Amino acid sequence: MASKWLWLYNPLAVKARGVFYVLVSLLLIGTTLTLVLGIWWSRTPELFDVKTNAAEMAKEIGAKPVTGFTTTATVIRLGQTLLEKPGGYLSNDIMPPGVLLDNMPNLEFGILVQIRDMTRAMRNDFSRSQSQSVEDRDLIIAEPQFNFDSESWILPDTEGEYRKAIKALKRYLSRLANVSEPDAQFYARADNLHDWLALVEKRLGSLSTRLSAAIGQDRLNVDLAGDSAGSQSTPAPPSARVKTPWSLIDDVFFEARGQCWALIELLKAVEVDFASVLSKKNARISLKQITRELENTQDAIWSPVILNGRGFAFVANHSLIMASYISRANAALIDLKLLLENG
Repeated sequence: MASKWLWLYNPLAVKARGVFYVLVSLLLIGTTLTLVLGIWWSRTPELFDVKTNAAEMAKEIGAKPVTGFTTTATVIRLGQTLLEKPGGYLSNDIMPPGVLLDNMPNLEFGILVQIRDMTRAMRNDFSRSQSQSVEDRDLIIAEPQFNFDSESWILPDTEGEYRKAIKALKRYLSRLANVSEPDAQFYARADNLHDWLALVEKRLGSLSTRLSAAIGQDRLNVDLAGDSAGSQSTPAPPSARVKTPWSLIDDVFFEARGQCWALIELLKAVEVDFASVLSKKNARISLKQITRELENTQDAIWSPVILNGRGFAFVANHSLIMASYISRANAALIDLKLLLENG
């Protein structure tokens, strides 16, 4: 097959066929390769088994999984997936085909948002017994490193900063399983889990609202509803027309898809590490229901573009379908929070 294209490097063939013909042929070959790579690199990463992942990491460091091990190992795997999936990390690419891709960078950002939220929760809550306790020395490094600019190409590059965060998490993971280092802890308490879920609730609520705005909505101002003494910085109109620009509809969709992909894995990890808390509160089924709803967001997309039909029109609306799944998951999450509060 390759021999058919060797004539492109033969000066006599170039002279016979003409420079223009050769340039067009090279352009077609380059375009085809770019298209094939773009399709391959745009595939959503496969979901992985959090228990198997934790067991493999435990074997690497010669330790046994302890409380918090599965969650930490899952965050590490999410970070590695960002950097090592087909095509690598694409959000800061400046050359084709990466720079031409639109959906995967948004999916990457969605995954990154959940990594950032979890590392922040680990640093501020999960690794600390009380508000006056000292922060973990490795999580102090990991959390801000993951908050580095996601689109920096060089000096320093984003991948390098995220690798530093992953290394810090690996050190924390190793110390977590080492009985001789009791300063590394992961406290699986109901209040810690509740605080992280409260942040997840806000993320899902925002995603649902942004997805629903794909077709445009007239929304009433309920910013201060329920608080007669409340105030805000500047006046806002009583109602407003909210609509996502058509060029950003797929961006929001794939960011939501990325966040949900990461959340599925994190919730499964939390189910392992907080097993005793969930059992005591009779909340395990509620957590599984959230995960099941989010798994629907990862169904295959059979359309080459994200469709944006209106209402009950002939054409589907992918954003509204995604918003429906996320809203159902968010409703189940609110119920789970109440169970953790009241038992």
